[in-house]
Amino acid sequence: MEPSEMKLSRAILSHGGYDSDFSDDETGGQPGQGKNRSEDALLKKPFQKEKQSKLAHRHVAADEWDREEARNRRFHLIAMDAFARHKKFVNDYILYYGGKKEDFKRSGVKDKTDLDIIRENHRFLWREEDEADMNWEKRLSKKYYDKLFKEYCIADLSKYKENKFGFRWRHEKEVISGKGHFSCGNKHCDEKEGLKSWEVNFGYIEHGEKKNALVKLRLCPECSYKLNFHHRRKEVKPPKKSSEQSSNMLKCKRSRLCSSHKHKSKKKKGPEDQGSSEEFDSADQDSDNSDPQDGPSDADYWKGPPQDAEEKTQDEEFDEYFQDLFL
Repeated sequence: MEPSEMKLSRAILSHGGYDSDFSDDETGGQPGQGKNRSEDALLKKPFQKEKQSKLAHRHVAADEWDREEARNRRFHLIAMDAFARHKKFVNDYILYYGGKKEDFKRSGVKDKTDLDIIRENHRFLWREEDEADMNWEKRLSKKYYDKLFKEYCIADLSKYKENKFGFRWRHEKEVISGKGHFSCGNKHCDEKEGLKSWEVNFGYIEHGEKKNALVKLRLCPECSYKLNFHHRRKEVKPPKKSSEQSSNMLKCKRSRLCSSHKHKSKKKKGPEDQGSSEEFDSADQDSDNSDPQDGPSDADYWKGPPQDAEEKTQDEEFDEYFQDLFL
């Protein structure tokens, strides 16, 4: 391009009213500088600081650095979990003030588990007086007490020569396995043969108060010897039925069976069987004329159940059944 053409193109760009973004670069940036300044004035916010055209003061630089460092530290702390944040603070404290990490360890002397609370507030037998003032520790111990099975006890006979015994109630696993009922109730014995039931007046001191409780336990012969080493305990035996009661029971059963059989035979009788029935009735009359001192005759069994026998209710039968079962 010739020099005349260059001059013409510049004149057109400067006086022709056509402008472009790239004209500043070509013209050395003179026309665009005024426009940028006007735009900066319009977009300037009231609280915005002026741009530093020169080197910033050291106080300004220090403030900016502190602000950026605090922003980064806050970001890292938020990203940490509670335990990592705690460790960081402890390490910073030790680095700044000095000391050891052992000084920050929490003392576990006063720590208590649920088992410790139950042991402190446990009672062998809960009374109405004990339930008057109930806090959460006592409620926890009472809840554990309600889950125990208070029929037979488990005994600790390790100090039997000193006449000292320990008793506690059974829990669910021991009841399912039969410990203390179908096997020896001694804590360190599992014998299942020759078990005997004993009734012991258990005297103990609980929360500074002396108490007594009547408990039952089943022991093998060897453990029974340990229990009765100093004095004889009361042995619980199942009630034996007398011979008279057993004979009465047999008579009642026979009379019921015979009466039902006789009733059926009367229904089946026809006109041909009348003679045989009359002979049978005469035999009953002869037996009735016999001496009453000889005891009930065979004909008495055909007259039905005795009038004096009282029929037992269902609850009484259940009580006798379970009484024989648990002894």
